[in-house]
Amino acid sequence: MAKEHETQEHEPKKKPNKVIPIILGVLLVGGIIFGIKEYIYYGKHIDTDDAQIDGDISPVVARVGGYVDSIYFEENTHVTVGQTLVKIDDRDYKVKVEQAQAAQVGASAGINVNQSQIYANEANSSSARAQVASNAARLDKVQKDYARYANLVKDGSVTQQQFDQAKADLDVAKANLRASQDQYKAAQEQIGTTRSQLKVTNTGVSQKQVDIDYAKLQLSYATIKAPSSGLAAKKSVQLGQLVQAGQTLFSIVNDNSLYITANFKETQLNDMKNGQKVDVEIDAYPDLKLEGEVYNFSPATGAKFSLLPPDNATGNFVKVVQRVPVKIKITADKATMDKLRPGMSVKVSVIKG
Repeated sequence: MAKEHETQEHEPKKKPNKVIPIILGVLLVGGIIFGIKEYIYYGKHIDTDDAQIDGDISPVVARVGGYVDSIYFEENTHVTVGQTLVKIDDRDYKVKVEQAQAAQVGASAGINVNQSQIYANEANSSSARAQVASNAARLDKVQKDYARYANLVKDGSVTQQQFDQAKADLDVAKANLRASQDQYKAAQEQIGTTRSQLKVTNTGVSQKQVDIDYAKLQLSYATIKAPSSGLAAKKSVQLGQLVQAGQTLFSIVNDNSLYITANFKETQLNDMKNGQKVDVEIDAYPDLKLEGEVYNFSPATGAKFSLLPPDNATGNFVKVVQRVPVKIKITADKATMDKLRPGMSVKVSVIKG
């Protein structure tokens, strides 16, 4: 027992383990440094990963129906504005143009007919006017003869028969004058009527010209051209296919139209304004760093533009932080922009100040 006690007295004491406190201290210092860095970072930046690349996409729609005759492009290739991309069989539309032109020729012939009638009526009017003048002169002479015979019959210088003949001649002259005046008036009215007909015919010719223009316009629609320059995509048209007016054939992602739509929380907007610089990270290209700037803000939250926007008046209100779309312009060279595609996910960081 004495030896055992002596052995215990001479046994060295175990030293405390200092590794764990050191590790905890390092983690604490690291956490503090990380927290300070994050605090400084978020004091100068506003981040969101709820963002994607957007662009202007132009759908190309058939404006007339028909069978597809030719296709001059391939999907996912670049096209230029005004380039012919699809040709619809246009024989029917050419026939309609010819029909409209033939109808205009017929209407134009009516103008010549009406013009000739006007000339003829004017000639008749001149003849009737001359006849009025002739009958007026004849009436004047007969009236004077009748006046002389009326004086002479009183003293018996002429017979009653001669006086009656003079009176009859006067009545005939008056009747002839009235008839010629009526004929002249009718001729004048006929000129007016023919001129009105000419105006109607001219209007008809103008209408036929409108028909020609419309037929030519429909014919031009049979040749489908690129409305803008860009990449043709989502092709849904084949040779020989019957397409209808209003049918979408393909789309074009316009050149130089890419931008970023970033959905920031409404609580992040207080320190944001137009023109602020933005750092952009693209998920598809982690090593590619882009710059941009805040361009404008959506006039409403994303929820308000949804198909079924929430209605808080129903009594089931739950406060949810809303997001507001913010448009960000991208600043990059052409080679970089050619890599980007609408729909790519990105992370944006708006620099405050």
